[in-house]
Amino acid sequence: MTNGYPAYILWYTMSYAVVTTKVDPKLKKEAMATAQSLGMPLSVVIKRYLREFIRTKTVTFSEDDEIPNERLKKIFRQADKDLKDGKASPVFDDVEDAIAWLHKDK
Repeated sequence: MTNGYPAYILWYTMSYAVVTTKVDPKLKKEAMATAQSLGMPLSVVIKRYLREFIRTKTVTFSEDDEIPNERLKKIFRQADKDLKDGKASPVFDDVEDAIAWLHKDK
């Protein structure tokens, strides 16, 4: 025994690393509730995703995963307007042309 705890308990709890990451509090709460509704802690879900990431060496993102908020929609609308009004930078074939375009009005 070590400090009153059986050695196998200390070995089991000491064999894990803690991963700290910042996520939106609402996302964490919803993820925890979803995992709980499936009868497991969120850590089981995260471990499963990490194992899958290691096995496949892939991460899948979809534009359907993200729904833009009003602020982002406003930015998109402004970018579309700027493009239609000719206020966007042109497309360049090489870096020299891009630098020349940046310095042309100086």
